[in-house]
Amino acid sequence: MLKLSGVIITFNEERNIEKCLQSLVNVVDEIVVVDSNSTDNTKKICERYNVNFITQEFLGYIEQKNFALDQASYNHIISLDGDEALSEELQKSILTLKTNWNFDGYYTNRFNNFCGQWIKYSDWYPNKKLRVFDRRKAEWKGLNPHDNVQLYDESAQIGHLNGDILHWTYRTYDEMDKKTDYFSTIAAKAYYDNHKTAPIIKLLWNPSWAFFKAFFLRLGFLDGLNGFRICYQTGKITYLKYLKLRKLYRAIS
Repeated sequence: MLKLSGVIITFNEERNIEKCLQSLVNVVDEIVVVDSNSTDNTKKICERYNVNFITQEFLGYIEQKNFALDQASYNHIISLDGDEALSEELQKSILTLKTNWNFDGYYTNRFNNFCGQWIKYSDWYPNKKLRVFDRRKAEWKGLNPHDNVQLYDESAQIGHLNGDILHWTYRTYDEMDKKTDYFSTIAAKAYYDNHKTAPIIKLLWNPSWAFFKAFFLRLGFLDGLNGFRICYQTGKITYLKYLKLRKLYRAIS
């Protein structure tokens, strides 16, 4: 029977990590937690479970997740963040893979909880993610902080599993604002390192289009006030990363 490794990266995840571990413990054959020197009770909570807890200074989102993959004992991986968990339906779907793994990787839908509300529209659902895969055929790539699993072979076969990854995002608007500022700074630096440009048209058009697409075309308005806030923030983070990218170029010139 095929064996699975559950791989998680954490930093100060005492609020959510137990839900994550509980959803994995009866599904996988080992759990690997790579922690970036948490200062809360993350480690203490993990020690209640039979996990391989590894401390590693944060290398960057993509780099940290690839490091975590290398620590797993088995090649077939379920990769989660500390604020995510498998729904009961997804747990059942993954268990069937132990005797019936037919693809190189599997997509799952991610269901996001924002300020206590499960968000059903905008760009937040179904929010398809490739999180169940054979690590010999894939790795984390992208531009920080927008990491994603990519298969090496363009002709690779990808399936889709029933059930959701449950994701607890922000509890308050203030928390979201702080993360937006943080992530936009990381994104601007990644864009700069990859020689992406920030002409004024991108600064003006891209945020407007991001909001319009999420709120109107992806029906974000159906999630009410929180839907509006999410779509507004989608435009805002796009604006900030291009604004900060322009500032980086000015600082160098």
